[in-house]
Amino acid sequence: MPYRPRVPSPARRAVLRGSLLAPAAVALSPATANATAAPALALAGRPEASWGVQVGSVTSSSALVWVRSDRPARMLVETSATPSFRRCRRWHGPLIGPGTDHTGTTPLYGLPAGEQIHYRVTLTDPGDPRRTGRPVHGTFRTAPARRRDGVRFLWSGDIAGQGWGINPDIGGYRVYEEMRRLDPDFFLCSGDSVYADGPLEASVTLPDGRVWRNVMTEEKAKVAETLDEYRGNFRYNLLDANVRRFNAQVPSVVQWDDHEVRNNWYPGQILDDARYTEKNVDILAARSLRAFHEYVPLSPSYGSARPSRLYRVVHHGPLLDVFVLDMRSYRNANSPNRQPDDATGILGAEQLRWLKRSLAASRAVWKVIASDMPLGLVVPDGATDFEAVAQGDPGAPLGRELQIAELLRFVKHRGITGTVWLTADVHYTSAQHYAPERAAFTDFAPFWEFVSGPLAAGGFPANALDGTFGPDRVFVRAPDRANVSPMESPQYFGEAEIDGDSAELTVRLRAEGGGVLFTKTLRPGRVGQ
Repeated sequence: MPYRPRVPSPARRAVLRGSLLAPAAVALSPATANATAAPALALAGRPEASWGVQVGSVTSSSALVWVRSDRPARMLVETSATPSFRRCRRWHGPLIGPGTDHTGTTPLYGLPAGEQIHYRVTLTDPGDPRRTGRPVHGTFRTAPARRRDGVRFLWSGDIAGQGWGINPDIGGYRVYEEMRRLDPDFFLCSGDSVYADGPLEASVTLPDGRVWRNVMTEEKAKVAETLDEYRGNFRYNLLDANVRRFNAQVPSVVQWDDHEVRNNWYPGQILDDARYTEKNVDILAARSLRAFHEYVPLSPSYGSARPSRLYRVVHHGPLLDVFVLDMRSYRNANSPNRQPDDATGILGAEQLRWLKRSLAASRAVWKVIASDMPLGLVVPDGATDFEAVAQGDPGAPLGRELQIAELLRFVKHRGITGTVWLTADVHYTSAQHYAPERAAFTDFAPFWEFVSGPLAAGGFPANALDGTFGPDRVFVRAPDRANVSPMESPQYFGEAEIDGDSAELTVRLRAEGGGVLFTKTLRPGRVGQ
């Protein structure tokens, strides 16, 4: 299937230029490298939305628009089929204030399916509606209602990690501009969207003598513990003009993993880390989760009585369902991971039941399982414990592998086709094919797992494979040493495209500035491809 990038029309580009207006305090420049780049809350003037706009929770008829103000303000959203806004609908949003760190969202309903929606957000003074800020523009596509329209999206993860933040000398997070030009329907962020446990330094000397310089903020100078410090970590990436430009054009589906809170955390953990005054990780996770909900456009109605639940299914037309997993909040403690019985695993019993029901109920041609951790890659946590599913024992399933084996068995026995696993986390890119003829556990249908990332973090060598589910590493591109900076190694992201005519799914693993590294096309309704 030939690659056909969608190129925004000139009118669309004109709209996007309007979304980039921001005060000089936010713009990247060498002068910001050693100063706090976040704009202060002003006490006079008109409310400003200098952090840009975002859209999430996009369906064929609805979406959620996000904004952050520099002070208390009321949110107004206007939508139109054209960038002229000659005919538009108005959506009166909430009063936003310090209780949500001046962030707010407005839901949009009754939108046309598979169409380009232009929108603008205006903030008004709650005491004087005549005092309005400068409108901030954005655009997005609703999910298609027709199969023949096709779908294309990108995925990656791991942003601002290992000491590599926004470097104005290289143009900031420039990979976001490369992704924006591909004009996908949406972006799947596969976790580690911030590194709240990864303080930055103003400068880092690389092995070849070059100097990496970071934009610094107060919150990025230490590990995050307070709610305000977690909020500051989510704000940090929005300082980058590439990110704001990308957000104004591409809707997001965001997972969370460990670095939104603390490296390799699990529920109930008590930290032995001198950098933290708060040792209870559950308290830290609750603060991070609140900041996550404030800064990620995620609808509060996830189909659960618990509004904090992050696992969900995203229906994107008749061709695609995305099953967004949470492999962090319900897991058991990291351990040698060789227990013969494990009802909790990495998903928790309730999430596993939900995933089974949802996969069985899905009528989409392709069922993408968005996994924030890989399945067959061995991810250690210290000398004896393990962080992901695999533990390096190639025999019958043990520990967390038992839960994945149960899921894979269910998929096979229920005849569920079109499952593909997408993940990040390990800071390189690869493609693994899993097949029972190579495996110790054989009661499953073959499937593919594709790995991408990091998006703006350190690169690492490839992890070892665990043979329990029979993975074959068909492709890998990884550095040969740990924590290679983005100045020394390209960043990675993946692309998935479903053709509207054939329903074939083509996955492309991409490198920043280097084009396509690997391509695999999968046919619908088949297994063992």
